[in-house]
Amino acid sequence: MSLLLPDTGLLFWMSLVFLIVLFILWKWGFPVIVKMVNDRKAFIDESLRKAHEANEKLANIQKEGESILQEAREKQAQILREAAETREAIVKKAEDKARDEGARLLADAKAQIETEKQNAIRDIRTQVAELSVQIAEKILREKLSDQKQQNELIDRLLDDISVDNKKE
Repeated sequence: MSLLLPDTGLLFWMSLVFLIVLFILWKWGFPVIVKMVNDRKAFIDESLRKAHEANEKLANIQKEGESILQEAREKQAQILREAAETREAIVKKAEDKARDEGARLLADAKAQIETEKQNAIRDIRTQVAELSVQIAEKILREKLSDQKQQNELIDRLLDDISVDNKKE
């Protein structure tokens, strides 16, 4: 027998054992292996699908976060605009109020000055009238110190009155 060529009996038994092992593997071994490979494939596919969904959710969350951030920026800008408008309205209102108050105070001051002026003029007239009466009284006393001058003045006044009555 040659070492390179197997004997036919050995070849028969080796083939038979090979076919039996192949049948056993085919019947019970390969289905388990194929099931494990398919389960592993399904697990990997499921993991990939979940990873893809997670990436999509992350992208959606990022988009949503950006939209919320943009909305917050818009609200901030709106609040700042409203605050500026409110500040301007308050400043304008305060300016108007100060202007009105200033005008009122100026008008009150003018009225008070005019009142004081009228009072001063009235006081001056009163004093001038009193002084005039006092001066006239002193002058008349000097001129009418004797009885003759007093009678002449009375006659002259009566003549003036009678002339005035005739004219009417």
